[in-house]
Amino acid sequence: MNLVVDTSVLIAVLVSEPERERLIQRTKNAHLVAPGSVHWKVGNALAAMMKRNRIDLGQVQAVLKAYERIPIRYRDIDLDSAMQIASDHGLYAYDAYVVACAREQGCALITLDGSLARAAKQARVSVVEV
Repeated sequence: MNLVVDTSVLIAVLVSEPERERLIQRTKNAHLVAPGSVHWKVGNALAAMMKRNRIDLGQVQAVLKAYERIPIRYRDIDLDSAMQIASDHGLYAYDAYVVACAREQGCALITLDGSLARAAKQARVSVVEV
């Protein structure tokens, strides 16, 4: 089964947030898929954590090594379709890319972002409950 994964899930697993084990169980035996933009959003999230002094550069480097081991198939998405989703559901582009990816790949989305999950459901994308 293919499953689109967003940044919130990846970061929660990588930095051992409380949802980590539940997320690992939900994604077990799934083939993870994501738009290429998720790669940059992971970097942005880690930079924000450094800026807030939640983690340091050494920890970021360790997280990035772990991130590289997660088998994710990155997919291009149709930008026009993503912008339609952004317009229809009031999303930022990066969130619309994730919804567009799930729609284009015909698979469910897993996210910890409640507003993204609601928008995905409105866009007729199945969402894995966490």
